[in-house]
Amino acid sequence: MGGWICYICFRVAGLLMMLLVVALSCNPSTAAIASPSAPHVKPSYSFGRTFLGLDKCNACIGTSICKKFFKEEIRFDTWLSSHLKLPPSYLLSYSGNYTDDAKSWRMVDITRLTSKYQHDRADKRICTSLLKTKTCSLERALRRTQRFQKWLRAKRLTPDLVQGLSSPMLRCPSQRLLDRIVRRYAEVPDAGSIYMDHLTDRDKLRLLYTLSVNSHPILLQIFPDVEGWPFPRYLGSCGRLVVSASTRPLRDFFGAAPEVAADLALQLLAVLRSMGTNDLNYFFYFTHVDAGTFGVFSNGHLFIRDASTLGIIDKEEGSQLIDDQQEYKDIFSCLTVDCQSAFVSCNSIGEKHSLVMVCQELLPKLLKGKFLQPVQEKIDSFLQHCADGLTDDQGVSGAVAKLGELLKPLRSCDSRFAYRYPDCKYSDKY
Repeated sequence: MGGWICYICFRVAGLLMMLLVVALSCNPSTAAIASPSAPHVKPSYSFGRTFLGLDKCNACIGTSICKKFFKEEIRFDTWLSSHLKLPPSYLLSYSGNYTDDAKSWRMVDITRLTSKYQHDRADKRICTSLLKTKTCSLERALRRTQRFQKWLRAKRLTPDLVQGLSSPMLRCPSQRLLDRIVRRYAEVPDAGSIYMDHLTDRDKLRLLYTLSVNSHPILLQIFPDVEGWPFPRYLGSCGRLVVSASTRPLRDFFGAAPEVAADLALQLLAVLRSMGTNDLNYFFYFTHVDAGTFGVFSNGHLFIRDASTLGIIDKEEGSQLIDDQQEYKDIFSCLTVDCQSAFVSCNSIGEKHSLVMVCQELLPKLLKGKFLQPVQEKIDSFLQHCADGLTDDQGVSGAVAKLGELLKPLRSCDSRFAYRYPDCKYSDKY
């Protein structure tokens, strides 16, 4: 009896084994898991078109770096295990990691042109104002506008095509600046000409949309870091996300050691000086600064982290728009700001403009209470003189120059300041 039971159990086990083999052969994915010799199938991100903003194109920035996202060569910080979910879509910026060879990774900033709330509100405004519907094809709606029809016919980007846009960069546009935008627009493969023949209709809409919402990525493209401009490197865009080299915001250094604070303050003043005086004769000015406007690379070098509030005046050509032309408004003027917002006159911007802002908003937070008396008292006095802005441009510049003289010997020369070390050991220039 016991032998029969063993025989039956043996036959049942054999049948079950055959069924398992058949099932595995019919399901390749299961077979791959079961077989140790099968190649490992790597899980991938479930990147949604909605998260990236690709569903909104061509009311978007571009697609130049989308392949990096889908090949997992760009990953969000702390999301290096690809089975984890994507970060919340309502955030304005994300820390990420970028690779070209899947071996070495570097940190990047992944940012939106504006908040998801403002994007959604602008999209709704496009549909309701242009097509009288709650939802719509953004591209179809924007293509019907008078401004974009002028863009389609234009051979060259001229001041009348950007009049009324809210970007500070375009409040005082010159033909020379607009030519530079077209020539260096990095979202097309064959840039280099001042004429827009190489731009498709899709490219023109993307460029117009970017300039209307936030000119930060355009500034990074036309004034690249490799030419010495104080901006992080532009790596590309995908939908409504921009990828650039990573920096820590200046706010992270408000509690830094005195020698670090002195170094950053000097760099900040040097950046403002270069923005006012440079070989290309462009005068850059800020319409607003805060603790996130500037950033610091891992080597201690300070850059402009957020260029969205940066205006440009061409000192060679001046502005080709007069103030009443700036008052022209359409849907592109109102994507991120109130349509009733007044423009600042190009003639009202002086050399002390940005210096006064920085002396009011940033330098006190960076330098307050960091040094011994009487040095701290002198620093506070020069900062107050600058922040008041009561004197002319030369008076403010003089106070800032004296502040710089005070700060320079307070710096130190060591590996924390890799951008100037060890050169600082051998030259006073650093």
